[in-house]
Amino acid sequence: MSDTDRTDTPAPQQKRQFELGTGPGRVLVWFYGVFTVAAASRSIVEMILDFEKAPLAYVLSALAAVVYGFITYSLVRGGEKARRAALMCCAAELAGVLIVGTWTLVEPSAFPDSTVWSGFGMGYLFIPVILPVTGMMWLRRARTA
Repeated sequence: MSDTDRTDTPAPQQKRQFELGTGPGRVLVWFYGVFTVAAASRSIVEMILDFEKAPLAYVLSALAAVVYGFITYSLVRGGEKARRAALMCCAAELAGVLIVGTWTLVEPSAFPDSTVWSGFGMGYLFIPVILPVTGMMWLRRARTA
């Protein structure tokens, strides 16, 4: 077999793909995975047992679960398209946390029960407001790597 037939070494012009779910990204995958399960299970139980009590809060918790799940999937999948999609979702998540967090403080009567994002994630140790910022920082760094 000649050296030109070997496929185990990449050509010099090929760039190695940055793995989003490695290093600090692994911690993000873990947190987003936990928050996906937490938000989804909470919203499902609340919607089944007492939907009419606070439908907006429960739907927002379900939406948060979907966003968390998509970000988790994107971080695990890797690649530039997944990085951009996760970055957009982190920005949307941060906007949601800030809007809902402010809304719950300004007009608490609109939320008879809390959401994942109520009070900027106060019920979850403010992780919902810290997580998208950390995620965006990691995803921006991943672009330059």
